[in-house]
Amino acid sequence: MTTVTLEDVARVAGVSRATVSRVINEKPDVAPHIVEVVQEAIARTGYVPNRAARSLVTRRSGTVLVVVSGTAGDDPDAWGPGEVLADPFFGRVSGGLMSSLRPRDVHPVLMLAVTPAERTRVVTYVREGSADGVLLVSAQSDDTLPSLLSDERVPVVLFSRPPKASLPISYVDVDNRAGGALAAEHLAARGCRSLGIIAGPLEMAGAMDRMAGFREATARLGIEHVVAPGTFSVESGGRAMAELLDHGVDGVFASNDNMGVGAILEAQDRGLSVPDDVAVVGFDDSTSALMCRPTLTTVRQPIETMAAEMARLLLELLDDPGLPPTAHLFDPTLVIRGSA
Repeated sequence: MTTVTLEDVARVAGVSRATVSRVINEKPDVAPHIVEVVQEAIARTGYVPNRAARSLVTRRSGTVLVVVSGTAGDDPDAWGPGEVLADPFFGRVSGGLMSSLRPRDVHPVLMLAVTPAERTRVVTYVREGSADGVLLVSAQSDDTLPSLLSDERVPVVLFSRPPKASLPISYVDVDNRAGGALAAEHLAARGCRSLGIIAGPLEMAGAMDRMAGFREATARLGIEHVVAPGTFSVESGGRAMAELLDHGVDGVFASNDNMGVGAILEAQDRGLSVPDDVAVVGFDDSTSALMCRPTLTTVRQPIETMAAEMARLLLELLDDPGLPPTAHLFDPTLVIRGSA
């Protein structure tokens, strides 16, 4: 098979080799009609740019790191690629990222950062120029990776607000505090008068904010509430629900949908009707919300839209590294189903 060269494209387009090179490398000093002619010639000839050669000109690798950072406690192996890729949340994030990256021919590379050694590996990867920027998914309030990447002056956008308010880093997030308040207000509007919250891990900023919003709303409404701890798993939701039911609650806000499912199952195991005896509201609007009966009323965060915006912000930073940090906070919405 004969390799198509820049000269071949230039001959078909009727322009110079240098003009073809400028179009391929997205230089701004080419007239739109010339860009169109060159792109048509590329399509006709089947030319495939040499990515390695192009990177020497643009100083871009054409890839970005997608880093999922967290902690696995005493067993890092329990938090591997299989667990991450099987999580519906990460699937929704990935779909949103790709919707913005694919049109720009930017390719994501996934890395996990659970241990200090893995965080060091991420920093080394970007320091060596193997990626143009980082899309970081991290919810741990004590995660050091945002600071480490910021110190490297690499373009970074974070999913969830940074652990330190002073950290100069762009991010997207949902208004978790407003979401917690929405759940409390909905339960109160249903007539619930003894509320409980199944809190997520409080080392996660989002879990803290959801609980804070819920508690502020119950105080404003003059309704007593009880807190039970959870870990975002179905099993922890069931254990926490058992504790809350022992306190006689008639309305429960679970800080994510998995725990909401666990709460419904525990109530039903006790012979209680959901929502007649106890109403349940979750958070996320994940696939879990539709996999129980009754289906779960939940506070929706628009994860795909948030991830797409995350990628768009990074692409902007790559085009203009001097841009100041940007924060985009999305509004939550209540999705009413059968559980409340």
